[in-house]
Amino acid sequence: MSSATFDSVQAYESARETLIQQDRSLRLDYKRPPLTQDEAAADQYIRQLRAQEAKSVWGASHEDVPHPFPGMEFLTGKAIVEQTELFKLLKKMPKGALLHCHLDATVDAKVLLQLALEHPEIHVRANSPLASDCVRTALPEFKPIFSSDAKTTSSVCASSGYEAGSWVPIVKARESFDEALGGPEGFDKWVLSGLMINASEAYDTHNTIEKIWEKFISTFGVARGIIHYVPIFSKYIKASLLASIEDGISYIEPRIYFQDEFMCGVDGEVNVPHRQWLQMFDTVVQGLHAELANQGRQEEFVGARLIYSVGKTLTPEQLKWYTDDCIQLKQQFPHIMAGFDLVGPENISVPLKTYVPTLLEFNAKVKSLGLELPLILHAGETLGDGDEPDSNLYDAILLGTKRIGHGFSLAKHPELLRLCREGEILIEVCPISNEVLRLTSSMPMHPLPILINHGVHVAICSDDPCQWGSMGLTCDFYQVIASSEVTGLIMLGEMAKDSIVYSRMSDNDKTRAMTTWNRRWAAYVKELASLGRSTESQ
Repeated sequence: MSSATFDSVQAYESARETLIQQDRSLRLDYKRPPLTQDEAAADQYIRQLRAQEAKSVWGASHEDVPHPFPGMEFLTGKAIVEQTELFKLLKKMPKGALLHCHLDATVDAKVLLQLALEHPEIHVRANSPLASDCVRTALPEFKPIFSSDAKTTSSVCASSGYEAGSWVPIVKARESFDEALGGPEGFDKWVLSGLMINASEAYDTHNTIEKIWEKFISTFGVARGIIHYVPIFSKYIKASLLASIEDGISYIEPRIYFQDEFMCGVDGEVNVPHRQWLQMFDTVVQGLHAELANQGRQEEFVGARLIYSVGKTLTPEQLKWYTDDCIQLKQQFPHIMAGFDLVGPENISVPLKTYVPTLLEFNAKVKSLGLELPLILHAGETLGDGDEPDSNLYDAILLGTKRIGHGFSLAKHPELLRLCREGEILIEVCPISNEVLRLTSSMPMHPLPILINHGVHVAICSDDPCQWGSMGLTCDFYQVIASSEVTGLIMLGEMAKDSIVYSRMSDNDKTRAMTTWNRRWAAYVKELASLGRSTESQ
C-alpha cells in the first residue's frame, strides 16, 4: 500500500489496524474466545505492571549488572528478576504441564547435595588434590561405597596429602575441607559449582556452544553418581515432583536417561535394571497422590509419565536394544512410559537420519502391538541453517514426532512451520536453556515470537532447571512475557492450556487436568483483576 491509496488519515489508521490484526490473526491469543471481564482486567494489569517495572526495576542501577534490561541473560539478571512484582505474581499462575525437562536436572542443586549428605555411604573423590588454583576446575565424583578398605580419614584437599582419585566419605570430606578453601561451606560451593553453570562460565569462559555444552554435560556426570543410587533415587523423584507442584505445575513428563542399563543398588552393586527404576517412580507418584489427597490438595497434581531417552552417540545397532527395551517397559508400565527420544548436543551428535531405519522399525512394531508410544524428538536445537543439525527437523517430522524438543531453528523453515501448525506438532520451547547454552544472547532475540505468530502450538518448558537455578517454570514464563510487547498474560494461559492438550496423559486425566486448570485460572485472573482495580483506585 502507498500513501496515495488513502484519502484521509482516518482511512490510513483504519487500514493500519486491519493490517496489524491480519498479521496477528494466527496467534492463539487472538483466535481464542472473547476474554472474560476478569481476564481482560488481569491482562491489562500485568501489561501495566510490566511497563512500570521496565522503568522502575530494569531502568534502575544494579550493582554488578551494568546493562540491565527485561529478558537479559538470565544468570546475570536472575536476582533482579526475582525481586520484581511481576515474577511474584507469575509464580502463582497455574502453569499446566511441564513437557520438556530431563529428570536428572529437576531438583535444586542444594537439595541434591543435602540428599547425598544424608547418606554416609556416599563417597566423593577428585582427580587431583584440591587447592586454590584448581578447586574451580576439578570436578567432584560421587559413588556409594560399603567396602571397609575405602579411605575414611583423608580430605580431598592438597593440605591433607590427598591421593588423587581416592574415595573419601562425603561427610568426612565436608568436615575436613581446608579452611583456606572455605571449610565446609567451601566444600558445598565446590560441589554446587560442579552441578550448576554460573554466569561467568556461560557468558565469559565458556562463551561458545561447544564450550558451554562441555560444561553442561559434565554437570550430569557429577549428579548421576548421587541420583542413580536406589535409596536416593526415590527421594529425588519426590523432590522433583514437589518442586513442580509448588510452582503451579500439575503434570510432569520428564525425559529419563536410560543409556545406563543399571543403577546402583542398596548393596553398592550396579545391578538394578530399568524395570525397577520405573517401579520406584510409580511408587513415588502413587504415594504422592495419597499424601496430597490427605492434605486436601489432590487437584494440584494430576500425575507424571516418563519419556525414554538415550544419547545420539549410539550406533543404529546399539539403538535397537534400547527401542526394544522401551517397548517392553511400555508393555509392563503402560501408564508410565509416554514416548521415546534421542538427546544430546545437536551440533556434534549423530544426525537423526542415521537412525531412520531403526526408528521406522520401532514405529512399525509399536503400531503392530497396538501401543501408544510415539516418538517425541529433540530437533532444531542449533543455530544451523541447512546443515545436518538443522536438517534433523525434516527427519523428526517425517518420522512422525508428536512434539519437537526445542525447535530453535524451526523459524527458518516456512514449510515446516506450516506442517507443525496444521499437523498440530507442539514445540517444547525452553527459553532459559536456549539462552544459557548460547543459541541466543537474550530473550528479545529468541525466535519464540515467530512460532507464536505463525500459529504454531507451543509449551514453555524448563529443560534443565538445576543447572541454572530456575526450579519450576516461573523464571521461563517471566523471560517470555518480559521480552515482548505483544505477548501478555492471555498468551501465557494459552500455552499453559496447550501443555495439557499435547501431553501424553490419558484422555480422562486431560479432562480432569483441564477442568482443574480452568478453575484455578479463573481464581487467578480474578485475583489479578482485583489487584488492578485496587491500583487504579489509589
